[in-house]
Amino acid sequence: MRIIGLSIAVAGFLASPLAAEPVAPGDVKYEDGVVEASLTGVAGDPANGRDVFKNRKLGNCLACHVNADMPEESFHGEVGPEMTGAADRWEEQELRAIVANSKMVFEDSIMPAFYQNAGFERTLEKFEGKTILTAQQVEDVLAYLQTLKE
Repeated sequence: MRIIGLSIAVAGFLASPLAAEPVAPGDVKYEDGVVEASLTGVAGDPANGRDVFKNRKLGNCLACHVNADMPEESFHGEVGPEMTGAADRWEEQELRAIVANSKMVFEDSIMPAFYQNAGFERTLEKFEGKTILTAQQVEDVLAYLQTLKE
């Protein structure tokens, strides 16, 4: 009897949203320039998102964007829009779409698709089938961007 009860409890836990898998890159739903649903079902961590944003080997967002929230970092780019006030200019769902794959929002964007794993040209073998950021890192960057207000 105990084993059956434990099995049911484990099966219930595994089916719960806490154990849900992230949305696969090819399954992200872009509709009218937004991605409504979280990629993970887990709230983003703005502190981790800030770290990803400034990390030159992960997001490398500073290569293109000025960010007044990071005066300690050098060499802010000027190609993309300034990040100060990003949360005032874009809604959460728009920012999620932009970070996941900006080309689904801005057709001529040169911003990388951070949550895409196929359809690239001349990809190095070690990067085949991989995304630049994980689904949770996208949600973390999104949470950080939502802190950037005028």
